[in-house]
Amino acid sequence: MIAELAAFNAAFGVVKTAITHGRDIASCAKSIGDMIGAQESLRARGEKKKNSIWYSLAGKDTNDFEEFMALEQIKEQRKELLQALQLLGRPGLKDDYLRFEAEARASKMVEWSVGILALLTAIGLMGYGLFILGRSQGKW
Repeated sequence: MIAELAAFNAAFGVVKTAITHGRDIASCAKSIGDMIGAQESLRARGEKKKNSIWYSLAGKDTNDFEEFMALEQIKEQRKELLQALQLLGRPGLKDDYLRFEAEARASKMVEWSVGILALLTAIGLMGYGLFILGRSQGKW
């Protein structure tokens, strides 16, 4: 959690400095990407923890509040970034950025879906191959 928050803060610092010095927002695209990655990583870690059976058996711990506060800090800094995109960027840049984020999340879901489908297909083909092999040897 601390690593993700530190990565987000460092990237946000670069973006904020670039904006205050009048540089184009496109010049800090890598830092914006790092911010998105750190935010998604922290969010995914929290979701994984919440969905864990051990988490529900053991109950909440003190790290929950730290995670909540880290996500709140990220949310506030993200609002600042969106305001900067709207005020200092070209017209429609904020909307384009939000669309970019949505497409990135959707493509990640498609990648996972295709991977799971490929894995299930491979398992099915292996099972069918074993069935044919066993049948040809007269074991089934």
